[in-house]
Amino acid sequence: MSPPVDRTAKSDADPLPVMHVSNGDENLYPDYLGSYSKGLSHNEFGEVDPVVYRQYLRALLSEDPDEIERIPLAEGRPLTNPQAGLAVDAVGPPSHAMTIPPAPRLDSAELAAEATELYWMALCRDVPFTRFADDGLVAAAADDLSRLSDYRAAKRDGRVEPDFVFRGDTPGDHAGPFISQFFYRPVQFGTYLIDQRQDTVRPNQDYATTFETYLRLQNGWNRSLAASERDQVNRRYIATPRDLTHWVHYDAGPTPAQAFINAALIMYYAHTPTDAGNPYVDSTTQLGFSTFGIPHLLALVTEVANRALRAAWFQKWYVHRRLRPESYCAKVHNRITGRREYEFLHNEALDSDAVDRVYSKFGSYLLPQAFPEGSPTHPSYAAGHATAAGACATILKAWHDETAILADPVQANDSGTELVPYTGKDADRLTVGGELNKLAANIGVGRNMAGVHWRSDFVQSAKLGESLAIELLREQKSWFNERHRFSVTRFDGTTVTI
Repeated sequence: MSPPVDRTAKSDADPLPVMHVSNGDENLYPDYLGSYSKGLSHNEFGEVDPVVYRQYLRALLSEDPDEIERIPLAEGRPLTNPQAGLAVDAVGPPSHAMTIPPAPRLDSAELAAEATELYWMALCRDVPFTRFADDGLVAAAADDLSRLSDYRAAKRDGRVEPDFVFRGDTPGDHAGPFISQFFYRPVQFGTYLIDQRQDTVRPNQDYATTFETYLRLQNGWNRSLAASERDQVNRRYIATPRDLTHWVHYDAGPTPAQAFINAALIMYYAHTPTDAGNPYVDSTTQLGFSTFGIPHLLALVTEVANRALRAAWFQKWYVHRRLRPESYCAKVHNRITGRREYEFLHNEALDSDAVDRVYSKFGSYLLPQAFPEGSPTHPSYAAGHATAAGACATILKAWHDETAILADPVQANDSGTELVPYTGKDADRLTVGGELNKLAANIGVGRNMAGVHWRSDFVQSAKLGESLAIELLREQKSWFNERHRFSVTRFDGTTVTI
């Protein structure tokens, strides 16, 4: 295994050093087959040039800006912000002061299960969420996922059920529609009332399904979504996995906190109750504003999101360097077609019905990508979206009464053109806390549905963001004159009071 990273504290004010442990894939497999290498030079099998990889690794671990600038790229697509994880913040836990467990190893049954789930997600991208419970393709996915020996997702009596497929596994994730209410309700932004219809992409529009295209993307081809591939006229609500992948493709442009800023505004204008520990909740003489009011909350949500990204980026570049799903599935393609042996691949990934269905549809065993550029140019673990979502959801849960019911729930119709009432058996028990958990899961799982992240990326990264948000609230508690406290239910169902 790679030796643990001992990140020494930079000042007396910093916490004690944290030991960061990877899964060891970088040193276990020859020529760095188990590591992230997108943007570097690769051979005809999609295997990175080991000489170039070692130069890239030396540059990263030197933490020298000039050395990092000299990392050799094949087609010139830039690496995404490898120095972000080295930034030092004046407040909150440093990016290196928190850690996540090692990612599943390349040869594990767990990783095979995660890859199988991703193949099914790609096949199901155009099935409306409202049809998941009775769609034949989703039922086949549920059956296939149920056979796996180490699939760590929501189950009922030991089986994956169609209405549970691809969901998160936190309190609230299994109640109501797949998509959170905070993705559907209109957002009041000052004098603007914004409905949440988005522009769309065409159904059955998948990418990187030929090895030639995949290889060029691995070498750093900077492909982007063309105007002809994006419909900005016929806007619709999120109705299918493909719609969700499109949302998480573009949300990080303005801010990774976008969905949670929207949620904060939705709750503010709906007069959603705040947590009982807010100092102004019962005051008859004062209102919160710059402290414990909406400006405070919006600033906090944005602040914690960016800090979460820095924590994730340290894990990405300086600890794990985990390969993206597209790279693992290229190895599946090479193994099944006989181009390479790769005996380390677990049989449960190779034997999946999903793999055969992908081949029947696309003529290869590659993982179809929802984004034309495939994955981003940064390693897979931790996931930036999921870490930021976990942090932002935690702040909003701490701020509000998590048990408050969201009345009159809705969902998109099959085509996404309208919102219709949700009348399922749990329609009267969708809570603020549950729907915020679901919003975080939608964002993390949405990236998985695009084919660019793993389930464990989402699960562990959301916990990382959650922990960072709790530590930030603890550190800032002494900043304010008001007597206050925050209570928040963690993703594992336990409660923390600050």
